[in-house]
Amino acid sequence: MGINLQHDAGSNVLIGDHGRMQTPDSDVAIDVAAESGDTSQPYFQRRVTSFRARRSAISDSQQATWDRLWPELGGQVRDDDPHGDPPDLLDTDAWFGRHAPVVLEIGCGTGTSTFAMAQAEPDLDVVAVEVYRRGLAQLLSAIDRSSATPAPVTNIRLLRGDGVEVLSHMFGPGSLTGVRVFFPDPWPKARHHKRRLLQPDTMALIADRLRPGGLLHAATDHLDYAGHIAEVGDAEPRLRRVSADTDGLAMSVARPETKYERKALAGTDVAEMLWERKP
Repeated sequence: MGINLQHDAGSNVLIGDHGRMQTPDSDVAIDVAAESGDTSQPYFQRRVTSFRARRSAISDSQQATWDRLWPELGGQVRDDDPHGDPPDLLDTDAWFGRHAPVVLEIGCGTGTSTFAMAQAEPDLDVVAVEVYRRGLAQLLSAIDRSSATPAPVTNIRLLRGDGVEVLSHMFGPGSLTGVRVFFPDPWPKARHHKRRLLQPDTMALIADRLRPGGLLHAATDHLDYAGHIAEVGDAEPRLRRVSADTDGLAMSVARPETKYERKALAGTDVAEMLWERKP
């Protein structure tokens, strides 16, 4: 199967596509149409998903930071009209104010790994996608706090919405140096497997968006999903499996352990899987 089990991180708590432990949250809701299999609405014709963003409770200080920084550092993938046009192609050079390799993280959660990895590689630009406003607010606050330090983190931008839509419409072929997908929702019940993020179609889309030598880094604590990810990744003809000690990788694969992992995954193996886009 070729799954790399990297570190102990075990409970029955799950981590969603948003990259954080799956707990009740006012920020998202199970969508009745998706759960019932009703795909008559245009949004679900694009991709069946059970989550949609809703208002979330953030602190007054987080709201103030959001109001100040979001217009510059954040963006909405799609407006509130599900029948509206898809998002436009993203001009990362203009958004970041420089030309640099771009890494897309799908499901950044509260941004702990996002921030640490961007801080460690200031020469890369990181676009972090998340549906949870609360998580994005926490990441914005971390970026804001860093501005008062000798080494402010300036190479992160945030998008709120569906990561597949971002891949499909906001990046062109060969435009990404890396894609990170950490702890996507495993959807453990067989009848829900179609909702898993990393399917053959998504793997093909990721492979198309990666430049030659670009890297896909996936991590999961769910053994069955790890097997599924390994199978679909290895089956994509434009990707080849690599290991963390392979020379010349396009980006760092040193993923920091978050407090959520330490708390909820103690004693559970985490599978880390890497693929490189073939020349």
